Amino acid sequence: MGVEFIGKGIEGWGEMVSGTKTRTVVAGAYEIADRIIGRNPLEIEKIWQELYRVFFRGGPINMTIISGIEMALWDIKGKYYNAPIYELLGGSARDRIKVYSWIGGDRPADVVKDAQDRVTRGFDSIKMNATEELHYIDSFKKIDAVVERVASLRDTFGNDLNIGVDFHGRVHKPMAKILAKELEPYRPMFLEEVVLPENEEGFVEVAKHVSTPLATGERLYTRWGFKNILNSGVIDIIQPDVALAGGILETRKIIAMAEAYDIAAAPHAPYGPISLAATLQIDVCSPNVFIQEQSLGIHYNKGFDLLDFVKNKEIFQYKDGYVDIPTKPGLGLEIDEDKVKEVSAEGLYWTNPNWKNYDGTKAEW
Repeated sequence: MGVEFIGKGIEGWGEMVSGTKTRTVVAGAYEIADRIIGRNPLEIEKIWQELYRVFFRGGPINMTIISGIEMALWDIKGKYYNAPIYELLGGSARDRIKVYSWIGGDRPADVVKDAQDRVTRGFDSIKMNATEELHYIDSFKKIDAVVERVASLRDTFGNDLNIGVDFHGRVHKPMAKILAKELEPYRPMFLEEVVLPENEEGFVEVAKHVSTPLATGERLYTRWGFKNILNSGVIDIIQPDVALAGGILETRKIIAMAEAYDIAAAPHAPYGPISLAATLQIDVCSPNVFIQEQSLGIHYNKGFDLLDFVKNKEIFQYKDGYVDIPTKPGLGLEIDEDKVKEVSAEGLYWTNPNWKNYDGTKAEW
């Protein structure tokens, strides 16, 4: 989506991640936008507070709309002051940003081949989905298959490769404890979303069985959504998503809160170029961000990829597993508007797979 600073000729871009309710998000964006047309876009905090603090607040639909609008406002503000957004948030805390690459898919198979491709391209850190569907109590054959995949990576690359393993909320507490413990000897970089955040008490149970860093946060939004996680003391890495958590400044606030608890951050960003560019702005000024997810070539992208939508593709050029600090004003993006219009005309209504367990009960995806 685009937002214009009327009278100044400045446009800003934001990205709204629709999840499985594209039409709902589009309708909601028009409804919410009516409340800010004609406002001063530089008053970002004031506008954010007014959009957020309604009687029925939060939720993935409302927060993805607010997040997209907020990104666009920051893009305008950066362009207005002719500075990257991070310069308006305190300035740089680093020289470069470490990134990791996805391998495998929803049903991971030849992970060694995929990992070798990433290593050849200079990455030393990857992430993979751990498992397919798992019932509350399931076969140890599935556990063994996960362990074998991770073991094959460790056997091939030794400790030179950092391996993140994403449980994706697919694993219930009984099996999560087992799987986490079985993976620990292979020294994962982190275990992500070992249980769903709505079962956050399960993080405590898993943490009793392993010393591997535990990560979560991609489904949470605002500072208030992260309070219990931070106070629990069992999560080592938070993964807020700028396109859901409330936008650039709110995500920066969440990561700063985590720093006070000595917790690292690895922001979630598997979507398009605007949300990734916004996330990089946060990374630059956040010292506890240790690595960044990026979606180039990710298995979820079908038919087009992150670079297809930007003209200045060099902004996402990775060198030896790092990306340079952005230097252009605002988000630093030159969007290919023709490509955006072309893809939007197709009508993108994505839904996640509907997985079933062996007995026909609904499985988490």
